[in-house]
Amino acid sequence: MTEFNAFWVEKTDTGMKTSIIKRHIDDLPAGDVLIRVQYSSVNYKDALSTKGIPGVTRDYPHTPGIDAAGVVVSSSDSAFAADDKVLVIGYDLGMNTPGGYGQYIRVPANWVMKLPAGMSPRESMVLGTAGFTAALCVAKLEQMGARPADGPVLVTGATGGVGSVAVALLSKLGYEVVGSSGKADKVDYLKSLGASRVIGREELGAENKRPMLAETWAHGVDTVGGEILANLIKSLKYGGSVAICGLVASPAFTTTVLPFILRNVNLLGVDSVQLPLAAKSATWQRMATDWRLDNLDAMTHEIGLEALPAVIEQIFAGQVTGRTLVKLDH
Repeated sequence: MTEFNAFWVEKTDTGMKTSIIKRHIDDLPAGDVLIRVQYSSVNYKDALSTKGIPGVTRDYPHTPGIDAAGVVVSSSDSAFAADDKVLVIGYDLGMNTPGGYGQYIRVPANWVMKLPAGMSPRESMVLGTAGFTAALCVAKLEQMGARPADGPVLVTGATGGVGSVAVALLSKLGYEVVGSSGKADKVDYLKSLGASRVIGREELGAENKRPMLAETWAHGVDTVGGEILANLIKSLKYGGSVAICGLVASPAFTTTVLPFILRNVNLLGVDSVQLPLAAKSATWQRMATDWRLDNLDAMTHEIGLEALPAVIEQIFAGQVTGRTLVKLDH
């Protein structure tokens, strides 16, 4: 039996405990495709799973990691052959199925996609679920008719993983991008990704009971929810849209129908987990071609499995900027 390293999360009488343990391939669940994982990444959902917060992982001990990229070892599905470079994000990976924080995973074939030509496993995991979600947000805005000439696009939680990629991608596509962040020391970072200016989180974070505010933003990408999302909706220009994909501030927000029926605005939900594989593949293809980003290293911090506990703590302390890439040595 092949032995491999895995990040292990256990629920104990005193709380959650993490360690790096040795596992065997025979410990993995049944599945069509066995993959040797080369890279993973850190997303907010991984932090929730590691901390044992309800709603992500039911049973422990467990190996998180909702992202994985690497090479096929074996497959019972003829669509994949040994040494194919592949990518798995979403579905149940890292939630209740052992995830990308182990050097091997075994999953159903309909969770697996071949990497687009020219995209490496490392590059795909710098993007990961966060970058993929950012691309879905931009695609949703454009499906609703968004164009650079419309005016400024606000990205909330702009220094996070989704926010960083959204800023860079919107800028690449010619939009005027404004980043909203609670990190006053990251203005230069966001401008290096393409933000034209940066506003503080407090500008939109305070409760405002007015049903509508001055028309300010052509469109938005919201990763935080709560009062910030409510105020963003109230301040969209006529016909504007906001794509929503996160809840780091709150899963709840309060608004009225007035912006929707008086300004014709749109609230667009974005999911990256259960999206059909064909739709996922099409978006990844765009990210490898006309939406390819050249400044990924500027937003990337690379770690090994041993550094995961510290990064998880930093996520909950609001101290993580950009994308955290996890390299799994073999």
